[in-house]
Amino acid sequence: MSLTELQEKRGRLVTQAREALGEITKNTDEVRAAELDKRHDDIMAEFDKVEKQIEREERQAAIEARFAERQRDRRPNNGDSETRGQDDGETIEYRSIFYKFLASGADIGELNAEERKVLKAGVDASAKEEFRTQVTTSGGPGGYTVPVELANIIVRSMKDWGPMYDEDIATVISTASGNQINLPTVDDTAKSGAKHTEGTALTDDGSEDVVFGQKRLDAYVYDTEFVKFSMELAQDSIFNMESLLGSLLGERLGRIANRELTIGDGTGDPNGVVTASSLGKTGAAAAAIAADEIIDLLHSVNAAYRRSPKTRFMFADTTLAAIRKLKDGQGNFLWQMGDVTTAQPGTLLGYRYSINDDMDALAAAKKVMLFGDFSKYFVRKVGSPVIGVLRERFWPDLGIAGLIRFDGELGDAAAVKHLITAAS
Repeated sequence: MSLTELQEKRGRLVTQAREALGEITKNTDEVRAAELDKRHDDIMAEFDKVEKQIEREERQAAIEARFAERQRDRRPNNGDSETRGQDDGETIEYRSIFYKFLASGADIGELNAEERKVLKAGVDASAKEEFRTQVTTSGGPGGYTVPVELANIIVRSMKDWGPMYDEDIATVISTASGNQINLPTVDDTAKSGAKHTEGTALTDDGSEDVVFGQKRLDAYVYDTEFVKFSMELAQDSIFNMESLLGSLLGERLGRIANRELTIGDGTGDPNGVVTASSLGKTGAAAAAIAADEIIDLLHSVNAAYRRSPKTRFMFADTTLAAIRKLKDGQGNFLWQMGDVTTAQPGTLLGYRYSINDDMDALAAAKKVMLFGDFSKYFVRKVGSPVIGVLRERFWPDLGIAGLIRFDGELGDAAAVKHLITAAS
């Protein structure tokens, strides 16, 4: 089934699901209501499958496009018979020559002049392709990194696994170093002017002074630990194992980054947006939410924040499943499906939403929904995520690991508020 057909099927399923719920009225008997409710759930389960198929088709198309581009890049150019690797030759070329060197019994004479030059560059501390482990003390051991272009792939993977690392949602501050950053804050929303009486001196008692505060962004480091793979696997696999493992480690970094930026407690790690948010609405039930409660949460956030282009809802996917059935007082569904063909996103009460599965599912005393201006949440990124491959340390095998430095803080607690379920 083509992508267009899948999108059309998705639209039909939503219509059918709404028709099923629309048949349930006050006069519908319990048996018929139960049948319609089950029909709705079955249709929406099929809807979820179709959405995943659409996502797979789009991702597969993107992968095929990248693969085709790499295949073009690897073709000989103007008689140059050198095989081009992901970093334009040096990484894969060095690896193959290094293995040839080992197979010859470490006899440098078995290599030609060009091969010796590449091998020498690999152990030359001044070569651009090598990066020694940099620590606060001197004398760290060294190893090769994978191609530079992998950094972009990692960042894309991280966005796929959670919304909080996405610059389109939060405000991102990128720095080259990890020095502490102080964010000045001010909340003057409770202050206003007053009527002046002619001939009366202005009050000057300090009660109306502007009060400033400060939030802090550090640079916490997270790693994936080393993943070892054999020389034989590196040589024999149809895949480039460094790129494949690098992409998977990028997803791991994405998971930890999203989790910490969502629920980090702010003590030795980021202050997650859920943790930093303020109370907007307390639900009446322990494992369910009502349409009126979502409306109350929306209006608990000042209208000035609601005008921001980054204002949105955020909740887990299981919470979205419950929201799909909710209607307002006029019988209209709160959740409105978007239109993929016109790039129109799905909305809730007219606002966009983000799925964040690091948020709690519906249960007692859980912050299950956020709403507000996410531009007030600051994500500090230090450089790009780093993937390093060590060859000599694990010789004859190889090891790969990933590192990332980041922090997060909500600059204005009034900008993002949460709905918490009842305690019992």
